[in-house]
Amino acid sequence: MTTRPPQLRKRAIGLGGALVGIALALGGCQHDEVTASIPDDYKQRHPIAIEEQNRSIVVFVGHARGGLSAAQRADVMGLASTWLHEGTGAIHVDTPSGTPNARPVAETMREIQAMLAAAGVPPRGVIVRPYQPEDKRFLPPIRLTYSKIAAVAGPCGLWPEDIGPSMKNKSWFENKDYYNYGCAYQRNLAAMVDNPSDLEQPRSETPSYTTRRTAAFEKYRKGNPTSVTYPEAEKAKLSDTGK
Repeated sequence: MTTRPPQLRKRAIGLGGALVGIALALGGCQHDEVTASIPDDYKQRHPIAIEEQNRSIVVFVGHARGGLSAAQRADVMGLASTWLHEGTGAIHVDTPSGTPNARPVAETMREIQAMLAAAGVPPRGVIVRPYQPEDKRFLPPIRLTYSKIAAVAGPCGLWPEDIGPSMKNKSWFENKDYYNYGCAYQRNLAAMVDNPSDLEQPRSETPSYTTRRTAAFEKYRKGNPTSVTYPEAEKAKLSDTGK
């Protein structure tokens, strides 16, 4: 059995250590490039985008009944009301054609068009399109669809790296936010906002209530209290405690 001289053993150990150091350095550079592309601010990691989406309802019509039920009338009126507020295009009404319920569908369509007109939807705001159902064994509905501006964020639940301490996850030692942090907040804010344009710019001021403002200024000029007293305020109290 032959043994290596001490100089060769030292040289081999040094060369192995150098190779390990180079590998760790390259791995660290690669990880730093990946993590450097992820913004630290959750608003930049999970931005709220403004896009166009569809809102639709379906109206089922039986083969032996025409017209709308009370719940269906409420659905149609609700869609017409929201269209006036947020619609960005015409209301597309897809009606089944060549089906057993074709005659009740025609009667229901007349009622739907009358309700939309009564709600303030102009005639050019309704486009009726017939369609052939793929499977006529199922009851084909009437579909009412329109496009609107919506705010969206996400998707959430993405974990590109472990949030615990490890040699690869240096951000844990730097006390930085993990990638999914703030995503649920952004997504809920996008879902709750009434007008998505409010996220981009403030609304213009509405005209002031001149009559009420003049009355308050007149009380202030005379030195009288400017608070409003309501006659029914005393009736709303639960007890007379403290009098």
